[in-house]
Amino acid sequence: MSTSAATTALLLIDVQASFRARPYWSDAEAPAFFERTNALLAGAQAAGIPIVQVFHTDGPESADNAFSHASGLIKPLEELRPFDAALRVEKHRHSALVGTGLPVWLHQHGIRRLIVAGIRTEQCCETTTRHASDEGWEVDYVTEATLTFDMRTPSGTVLSAAAIRERTETVLAGRFATLCTVEQALQRARQA
Repeated sequence: MSTSAATTALLLIDVQASFRARPYWSDAEAPAFFERTNALLAGAQAAGIPIVQVFHTDGPESADNAFSHASGLIKPLEELRPFDAALRVEKHRHSALVGTGLPVWLHQHGIRRLIVAGIRTEQCCETTTRHASDEGWEVDYVTEATLTFDMRTPSGTVLSAAAIRERTETVLAGRFATLCTVEQALQRARQA
């Protein structure tokens, strides 16, 4: 592991089977997401960048709740390439830094830069990014390795996944994160 890569960690947020059980799941953008996410995982493994696997759990512990252990869905989506996580945490809030012990682990390991990828672009990935930036970490946000779905606005208009990604990039860029492709994030980790 290079010294620079050792100061960077990849946060892989909520890439879990729970989402396939949600009514908004769509396979439309999933192939591109998995291709880019798997490239990011492979690059992180090759560079010695520690990978933190984050799962979301909440709600009642019952089989009909996709985000409970009773559902059997708190596991990686099957398209995700296998990897050895340096740390696995479960979160119960949108930010992976709340109630998980992750901030302590990051500080103990001298992590100064985070690469953020996962599901959903505008929810847990964006919230974790904002929180991490406010706490002093430098964040590289890899939009192409995040996934989201069309949403209906309060006025009833459908907001496309592409529009949601663009909005997330707009509010994060230059304020909370550096927007990166997979290759750029890996290169920045090697040069840190």
